[in-house]
Amino acid sequence: MAKGSVRKKGKKWYYRYYVEDASGNLVQKECVGTESKSETEKLLRKAMDEYEGQKVVAKTENITLGELLDVWAEEELKVSSLSNNTVTLYLGVVKRIKEHPLGKRKLKTVTSEHMQEYLDFLSFGGKAPNGTEARPLSIDRIHSFSAVLQRAFRYAVFPKKYITFNPMQYVVIRRPTQQVDLFGTGDEDVSQTKTITHEQFQKVTEYLKKKKSSSLLAIQISYYAGLRIGEVAGLSWSDVNLEEQHLTIRRSLNRNSTRHKLELGATKSNKVRIVDFGDTLAEILRKAKKEQLKQRLQYGELYKRNYYKEVKEKNRIHYELYSLDGTQEVPEDYKEISLVCVRKDGMYLGTDALSNMCSSIAKHVDGLEHFHFHLLRHTFTSNLLASGAPPKDVQELLGHSAVSTTMNIYAHATREAKRNSVRLLDKVAGND
Repeated sequence: MAKGSVRKKGKKWYYRYYVEDASGNLVQKECVGTESKSETEKLLRKAMDEYEGQKVVAKTENITLGELLDVWAEEELKVSSLSNNTVTLYLGVVKRIKEHPLGKRKLKTVTSEHMQEYLDFLSFGGKAPNGTEARPLSIDRIHSFSAVLQRAFRYAVFPKKYITFNPMQYVVIRRPTQQVDLFGTGDEDVSQTKTITHEQFQKVTEYLKKKKSSSLLAIQISYYAGLRIGEVAGLSWSDVNLEEQHLTIRRSLNRNSTRHKLELGATKSNKVRIVDFGDTLAEILRKAKKEQLKQRLQYGELYKRNYYKEVKEKNRIHYELYSLDGTQEVPEDYKEISLVCVRKDGMYLGTDALSNMCSSIAKHVDGLEHFHFHLLRHTFTSNLLASGAPPKDVQELLGHSAVSTTMNIYAHATREAKRNSVRLLDKVAGND
């Protein structure tokens, strides 16, 4: 909104307000009014209203969808109450949309048909504008694109008034029809969540021990406690209670692709939770703690310590992670954090390093061609459900927002669990 004021020079009042020049800079424009202050103020309000109207028309004529997304991200998204993780996710979506030809289309020419076609492309895949074959996105990913477009277009309608209609209003998310093999001969249960056996897990640990990989501890923690990759990477020794055998999951370590920084942030559920663990993991953690103390002595002043730095941007706070050895000066605004999963020299073990090691496991360990870190969380949950753990307890251990989420993903976790369930009917029949 233009800002203005009035002032008296001689017998007459003058009004002035700021306008944008061709370069987008604000310059002052002054006009002569009347001998009446109130009448001059009316002229000022009229002039500013006309200017705002002309500016809206000009922007509507020239702004593209990509430019709208940039304005929305800067003025609305980054100052919203959404979590840092969600903001980072949405900024990634903005980047993807801008890379598509749709992002270069003039905003006033974007229709509901264009948006439906784009959402269908995300849902069904097909030929991408660059000539490559695009695979369908997951339903969660598509919902992220839909949310960004809905919010940005609403913002364009009001308060920006770039357009008068939200083209996403009547767009629906359509999914491919599931085809069932009616005459197949196999007995594979396609609904079954992928897991690994304990024998396969032992193969993984043997491979990592042979490589002397720093990723071993993170793999073991996730297998025995069901933590997400970022939660494992962000776990500190102050979060580990070896006496009562539980972990306090407070944070997650992830790379902010927009800011190009490694950051400590909230967990996916944006809540702190307690995860109990058994004697096996307790012994693993005790040994790891002793080993890290030994390595600290071996490296001496070259052993690295990990620090986080608080950075404020608008109304958002980021906690950037850094690593320094004993020869480097520690800035005053750095605060030390003693991470559990570190390299041999003490430096933090990021999620990229863990993901790369999982790719190496998939490549070199027989029978684990599809191995990835989240498979450990699946396995943890499947083992609990197959052993008869109450779903509500499993939900709380995993940090799911609702028990329905746990059951929708893991209810058909293992073949053996289903066999045990149906055999309960035999017991009922025997009691009759």
